[in-house]
Order: sequence, then structure tokens, then C-alpha cells
Amino acid sequence: MDIDIFKDILVPVIGGLGIFMLGLEFMSNGIQALSVNKMRAFLAKAAGTPIKGVVAGTLITGVIQSSTAMTVMVVGLVNAGVVGLRPAISVIMGANIGTTLGNGLIALPLGPLGLIFAGLFSLVYCFSKNDKVRNIALACMGFALIFYGLNLMTGGLRPLRNIPEVMSVLSTLQADSYFNLIKCVLIAAGVTAMIHSSSATIGIVMGLGAAGVLDWTTAVAFSLGADLGTTITSWIASLNLSKNAKRAAYAHMSFNIIGVCITVPLFFVSIEVLAWAMQWFGGDPGVPVVVEGKETFPLVPVAVGLYSTFFNVFNTALLFPFVGVFESVLARIGRTDAEDAEDYSTPKFLDRKLAGDFAKAIPAVQQETARHLQAGAMFLDIARSAKSAPSDPGEHYLATDILSRDIREYTASLMKEDLPYEQLDLVASLIEEADFTAALTESLHQVARRVKREEFSSAARVIVDVALDKLDASLQGIMPDYGVTNPPMPAGHISIPDVEELRARTLALGPNAGAAERGTILALLGSIERAEILIERIESERKSVNRQSVLSRAAQKREKVRPMNEGGLSPMPAE
Repeated sequence: MDIDIFKDILVPVIGGLGIFMLGLEFMSNGIQALSVNKMRAFLAKAAGTPIKGVVAGTLITGVIQSSTAMTVMVVGLVNAGVVGLRPAISVIMGANIGTTLGNGLIALPLGPLGLIFAGLFSLVYCFSKNDKVRNIALACMGFALIFYGLNLMTGGLRPLRNIPEVMSVLSTLQADSYFNLIKCVLIAAGVTAMIHSSSATIGIVMGLGAAGVLDWTTAVAFSLGADLGTTITSWIASLNLSKNAKRAAYAHMSFNIIGVCITVPLFFVSIEVLAWAMQWFGGDPGVPVVVEGKETFPLVPVAVGLYSTFFNVFNTALLFPFVGVFESVLARIGRTDAEDAEDYSTPKFLDRKLAGDFAKAIPAVQQETARHLQAGAMFLDIARSAKSAPSDPGEHYLATDILSRDIREYTASLMKEDLPYEQLDLVASLIEEADFTAALTESLHQVARRVKREEFSSAARVIVDVALDKLDASLQGIMPDYGVTNPPMPAGHISIPDVEELRARTLALGPNAGAAERGTILALLGSIERAEILIERIESERKSVNRQSVLSRAAQKREKVRPMNEGGLSPMPAE
């Protein structure tokens, strides 16, 4: 039989592969446009413990049908400080299980129907004016194109069986020994790393297996390599991110590498188990089915999808008890002394369990606001290039900004409608103080940036140091433990110049400092002036409400309610 390589093989294989990958892209984009923000918010809340992380990772990846997108999302959340390293590791484990749901769907024999459904949903996508409907149509169109592309590839790969030269090359890719098995795994890993999609690699392998070009055992071996190669994408995504984000990517890589290393020695035993299990899924995948006079192997994609699912579930079950070990080992990678410093992006005192107890929640807010203020004061250490100061002002400011938002959100959640006016007034006062603290932190950040960006002459540096000392002294009004607690001289003997005096000294520098230096110092003094105004506002806000008295009455009321409830007397609803 004459075979036109271009028409019979290249056109359907390349076209089918392109349509298959386009379908994956459309389906992923459509689903993510519908739900990725909700999924990200759900993940940030749900991934509190390793078990919840695995469940969340499985569910979300099962919905968005992209373990790559899921892993990149996790790496980004770790980089932002929203998700910790330990839950991130468990989420990635769950993502590996979730993506196998898609592999199972790909294995369904729906190829001939793919084109007509793709056409129908593409018409909906083109003519609909509703974004939600368009995204649903896009996802469904992508789903249909996956089957049509796989069907094209299977048809285009079938003629390869009649080309002796091709079959002699492919005969070397048979997983009939451990050496050949490892070779198949590495080749599949390399292909997956290049195209950044394990689903695409598995789709190609299913097509080769269904066409009879690869025997079903070898096709299964290739699916094992696809799980190994998909780790490259998360590593690339983490290159310019934080160390914790890199560690999350390393967790993905090490998790799959360990899984493959454990599975390879057990491969031939697992193949026998798979062959036994296939009797419930249609029979022996190695038995051909003749369709229109041509042999095909429709059960090979089913066997590949089933094995991929089994591998990831087995791998997760095996390694899940060692999540803590993964975290402790990965936490040491690239660790520096700076990482031992406190993480100000994560609240320390805002316990959600306390939100229903006003008398305990308010002190927690006060402690967290004081901690935010402490983080802001560290910008002065940055300006002085202190060894203990954070190395990157921008990164430290981002951490304080995240903390500020958490404080505002938590405090606002305390404003219940049934609260007495004095308690509502106290919560409002705390919200205003938190807002002033955030603005003060921003001003202190500007101070640090301006000092760090400019090279000062010795005469100009003296003024800068005095200005920073002045801000130190002002901060002691709202931070009693900040700065020098026991000055060598009585307070009345310490003279601190005001901003006007420092401005005059700056203008008088003349030839001793350049115009850029003087301009920077003047801008610096403006930031210090704003900071001092905010310090006064914080001090006034703290005095605007008798906080201790309000808290004392709230605590007394709570204690009165508790004995009555415990003693079985007429219960009163707790505030």
C-alpha cells in the first residue's frame, strides 16, 4: 500500500496535535476565566492543613484541568505569603491527582463527535454577547477539540505501522526491560519539558498506542515520564520569585522524582495488576479491534489514563505522611540569616477564633497594630544600613502592606450590629489608628528609599543623621520601648532641632553639597514632617476613647453571662 507521508501522516498528526493542544488551552482558559479568582480565594482559605491542601489541590485542578496552572498559582500564592510552604506541598500533591481526571476524560472514545460539538460551541462563542456564556462555550469547545485532535492523531499515526524503517526505530522504544523502561521515561520527560504539558504528551502517547504504533506497556511507560517532565514548568515559574516560592517548585519536582524512582522498580508488577484491573474497563488493551478493515487499539488510552491516575494516587498516599520532612528539608535550601527575621506579612495575633469575643479580640488588634508600627520603624534601620535591617525596602513595605490589610479586615469584622455604641466607637477608633499607622509606615518607607538612593557628602550626611534621630525621638511618643530607653543625659538637656532649622541648614550647605543632595534632603524632611503629623494623629486617636474602660466593661459583661449559662439558669445570648 502506497503511503503519502505528507497527506496521510504529517497533515493529520501535526494538525491533530495542534488542535489537541489548542483544545487544552481553550478549555483551561475558559474554565479559569469563569472561576480562577474564586479558586484562588478558596485555595488561600482551604489550604490550612496538609489534608485540606490535598483535597483543595485535587478539586481545583480537577475543575481548571491544568496541573501546570495550578502549580504556578500555588507558587504565586507562596510568593505573596498567602499560603505557607507546608500546605503548598500538600496542594501540589493534590494537583497531581486532580490532573489525572482530565487524562481519564481524554481516554473516552468520543473522537468522531469532537468536530461537530466543537463547531456548535464555537458558534455560541462567536455570537454570544454574554462573557459568562462565552467562557462556558470556550471551555466546551476546547473539550471537544481535545477529542477531535486525538482522533486525527490516531488516524495519522496508524500508517506508521506499515513503514518498516519507522517501526525499526520505534521497536527500540519498548519497555521490555528496566533499561528500556528508563529510556522511555526520560524521553517522555524531555518531550513534556519542551511542550510544557503532561496532558499533551499523554495525548500523543494515547494516539500512538491506539494506532498500534506503540504497544500498550510502552505507552504506559511514556505516561510515567510525562509526570516527571511536567515539573519543569513550575520550576521556570519560580525563577524570579521568593525563596519560599522556589521551594514550592522544588517540592513539586522532588515529589514526582521520588514517585517515579519508587514506581520504576515496581513497574512490571504494576503492569500485571493493571492488566488484571482492565477486565472491568473493557478487557485486554493489547487485543486489536477491527474498524472498517483497520486494526485499532481503543483500550490503550483507557489503560494509560488508569495507570496515570493510579500512579499519582499511590504517590500521594505514600509521601503524604512525610510532608513535614519535605518542609524541613526544603526550608534549608538557600536559607540565610535574613530569613530567620520575623515575617511581617503574616498576622501573629489575629486569631479568627477570638473574633466572637470582643474583650479578647480588641487586645489582639492592638497587639497586631503595635507590631505593624514596629515593622514601620524598621525602615529607619534600613536607612542607617543596620546589619539587622531587612535588605530590600520594597519587599519589607510589601509585607507591611499585606499586614495592614489583614488588620483592617479583621477589625472591620468586629463591627457587629448588636454591639453597644461605646464598643462600636472603640472599633472605629482602632480602624482609624490602623489607617494612620499604614500611612506612617508609607512615609517611613519613603524616608528609607530617599536615604538609600542618594550618596551624601560628609556635611550633608550630618544633617541626614540628625533628621533620622529627630524621627527616632518622635516615634518614642507612641513606641515607649523604641530607640534609646535610658539616655545618658536628662530629657531637658537633649536638644532636637525642628524641621525648619534642618531645612535652613540644608540650604546653607552651598558648595559643600550638590543640588541633588540638597533636593533629596529637602524631600526627606518633607517625609519626616508628614510622619510626625501622623505620629501626633495616632497619639490623639489612642486618647479619643477610654479603651481600657470599654474593655473592662465588656469583660465584666462576658463573665456575668458565662456563669448563668454554665449553671443552667436563664441563658443570655453572648455578644
